[in-house]
Amino acid sequence: MISVAGFYFAALSVEMHRSLATSAYDFGLYDQGIWLLSRFHNPFVTLMGRNLFGDHTSFILLFLVPVYWIIGSTSTLFVIQALAIVAGAVPIFLFTRNRLSSEAMATVFVAAYLIHPATVWIALENFHPDSFLGLFIATALYAAFESKWRMYIVAVLLAMSVKEDVSLILIPLGIWVAWRKQLKMGLFTAVTSFWYSVVAIFGIQRGINGVPFRNGWRIPFGGLSGSIKTLFTDPMAMLRYLVSDSRPYYVLQLVAPVALGFVVFPEVAAIAVLVIFTNIFSNFWYQYHIEYHYSFVVVPVLVIGTAFALGRLRKNLRRIVVIICAFSTLSCAYLWAPLPGARTRVSYNGSSNPAVIAARVALSKIPNDAVVSAYHPLTAHLARRKRIYVFPVPFKRALYGMDAFATGDILPFTNDIEFVVLPVAMDDGMQQTWREVSAQFAISYANEWWVVYQRKISG
Repeated sequence: MISVAGFYFAALSVEMHRSLATSAYDFGLYDQGIWLLSRFHNPFVTLMGRNLFGDHTSFILLFLVPVYWIIGSTSTLFVIQALAIVAGAVPIFLFTRNRLSSEAMATVFVAAYLIHPATVWIALENFHPDSFLGLFIATALYAAFESKWRMYIVAVLLAMSVKEDVSLILIPLGIWVAWRKQLKMGLFTAVTSFWYSVVAIFGIQRGINGVPFRNGWRIPFGGLSGSIKTLFTDPMAMLRYLVSDSRPYYVLQLVAPVALGFVVFPEVAAIAVLVIFTNIFSNFWYQYHIEYHYSFVVVPVLVIGTAFALGRLRKNLRRIVVIICAFSTLSCAYLWAPLPGARTRVSYNGSSNPAVIAARVALSKIPNDAVVSAYHPLTAHLARRKRIYVFPVPFKRALYGMDAFATGDILPFTNDIEFVVLPVAMDDGMQQTWREVSAQFAISYANEWWVVYQRKISG
């Protein structure tokens, strides 16, 4: 099952990439950043106008740098991501087999992890360092139950290296470990993860970006103080907000694959509560939709938490609930996960599509060291260079710089652009921007779908 899932995730994500179904956000920026590190350059990612580690403190990416010395394919990250995701099923199997004394039951929970909608979607949603958290969090939980404290410490430290906000899982994990397993180890987990998050946000990110926290706009009611005020002065407004815009449906999609089996003894599954609440509390649409990477970190917690809870039941009742979980896992995968034969599909043209083949030809006309501004799906295939921008950047700001949502201004290095690659059919906004600067460029290559422009030589 692990091998089949890994092959499916890797093969489909690579095919989607080759079909131009990926983009600067969130694949190209990682590909450029890691490539820059592998060439010992400053990892300032021009696709987003920020340092790679100023976006998120994802130091786990440093472990991928040597891979770029050996393998040159732009599909490399997708294969690594697939392997990392499915590897999380190993500690889940080991724990569940011990907890339920049954390999058959353990296999059900491996399936619950592998084909959980959040798992399948993160495997296909570009590339994200969050994909490593399935392995690290599952390993930390397994090691805690088995009192393998060296393994536990390594897993916790690796989880911290993935992202600054992983403390939302690690602090509750530490509290549980202190309560149930070992006080000192639990306190170490909670205190260290909290300390690192503070250092990452107010030290590392502030040192790189000049500002400590760029996502305050995701907090509703005008920010943290406004949210606290609303909670006490108008609690019904807070409640209406938390049940608005399909948020309850999102929670259902998270917990239904394990048939809510954890409710019989929810203490381990409760480790995920803080992340789930943060996602539904955010006003950022992506955080409370199952198709995006923000949900994946809770999957190993819910799966292991369910197996832990069922271990408290009598054997006959346990078998019945596991069968219900198996049915629920398959049903939810059919409804919400983009799997073969499922109701949910992912759309992409295919690598043999004429427009895709034409794009590869057009991209081959651009020198490896050229400074380029390109249509966003194309940037994912041009990212391994020092300077690459997502059109209309730099001719017009869009998702660029510290204030990523600032728009309208022209950036000061427009004259540095040597090549521009655009589709023949552009929307009105792209056409307007291009009309304003097109006199500076001449067509160097064109086909039915794509045009490569090169800056005119002055004089």
